[in-house]
Amino acid sequence: MLNLPARFAGIILAFAPLFVHRSWRHAQLMLIGAILTPGRRTVTSVLRIMGRAQERRFVNAHRILNRAAWCPRSGSRILLGLLVDAFAQRGPVVLGLDDTIERRCGKRIAAKGIYRDPVRSSDSHFVKASGLRWMSLMVLTPIPWAGRVWALPFLTALVPSERACRDRGRRHKPLLDVGRQLALQARRWLPRRDLVVVVGDSGFSALLFLDAMRRARITAITRLRLDAALYDPAPPRPPGTIGRPRTKGARLPTLAATLAAKDTRWHAIVVPGWYGAGERTLEIASGTAVWRHGGLPVVPIRWVLVRDPESRFAPQALLCTDLDRKPVQILERFVRRWSVEVTFQEVRAHLGVKTQRQWSDKAIARTTSCLLALFSIVTLLAAQLPARQRQRIAAAAWYPKPRPTFADALAAVRCAIWRERTLATSPRRSARTKPRFRLPAPWAYALCHAA
Repeated sequence: MLNLPARFAGIILAFAPLFVHRSWRHAQLMLIGAILTPGRRTVTSVLRIMGRAQERRFVNAHRILNRAAWCPRSGSRILLGLLVDAFAQRGPVVLGLDDTIERRCGKRIAAKGIYRDPVRSSDSHFVKASGLRWMSLMVLTPIPWAGRVWALPFLTALVPSERACRDRGRRHKPLLDVGRQLALQARRWLPRRDLVVVVGDSGFSALLFLDAMRRARITAITRLRLDAALYDPAPPRPPGTIGRPRTKGARLPTLAATLAAKDTRWHAIVVPGWYGAGERTLEIASGTAVWRHGGLPVVPIRWVLVRDPESRFAPQALLCTDLDRKPVQILERFVRRWSVEVTFQEVRAHLGVKTQRQWSDKAIARTTSCLLALFSIVTLLAAQLPARQRQRIAAAAWYPKPRPTFADALAAVRCAIWRERTLATSPRRSARTKPRFRLPAPWAYALCHAA
């Protein structure tokens, strides 16, 4: 082990079984260096911040990503176990599923494609983005010392473009198939826990995806179209009836008609933490139905209509595959999915996603998923610190912050590592002069070469 705080050793050593002894030394170096490195997360930056700029066999650090034999999926399982033990020991495990685009260019990046930019595009304006598409599964859990819900990634998969799969002679997996596989993998890892998958993108509101979640005993919460074809459940089948059994009952009014109807019963509720804007009073209406489309599975759902009395956002509909869930609970858990977007922004701003420069297919598939998982590892390490250290807030007169953010947690973890590595107490010796302080080489690199 490197010189690290003793409270960090248990979390870091949990990933040691993934590697052989020689590879583990370099992997440990890469992990600590990725936490300490400011700016770009390249292998050379990690070596410099760890004081290994003159390392002759620097290629061994590159091989951890592009050649070494270790299983990222096994690491995801270890990370999920650590997150559940630390933040979700009781109650249902709420997971967030969403995709993001990593803007990368280069002829050697084979899996890249051209996609719709969800940030710059609107209903009337379409903006394209070239890069890699990633699907990430995160644990949505409240962090006590942060005072809000954080999305902690633990399993991330690359979704190659259709053209890249065609050029390599492989079958293209749509986004829904990759998301379904990630959710089912989490079910295999947590067979006895109640899983709730929250999906904010309306593209996951598909009958095949929802039916797979229902069969795997996973509760899915996502958006629902206002013009979806909803029906009553099929009536009981009388004895002696000939023919195929019915799958649906009478057609129900669409949710758009229910929204406009004057006899719809609306209930006022107060939702805490509405997309980071504090408490908000909303009106909801709910019911159960069967969602059916020709040639697709029939899925029983509970639908929830949400509208704002002050008309600050357009009315929207949600669905849940668990009919016994309360509408208020469905809405509160759906609001958690906003933390997924916050995590994507945090890893770009503080963990260097989109700054790596690998060309190897294996290194590309490993690096981004590891940087997303680093967000969760830093959160686990910050949870081991004393309350006084992890609640330090880098506030200013022009930027007041009532609660610590991920940037503060990252700074606290870095401070603990630097204190253990560089500011450790010197051994006691009777005859020894006080040495002159010299700025360590990693500090000089971080301070003087920040640009």
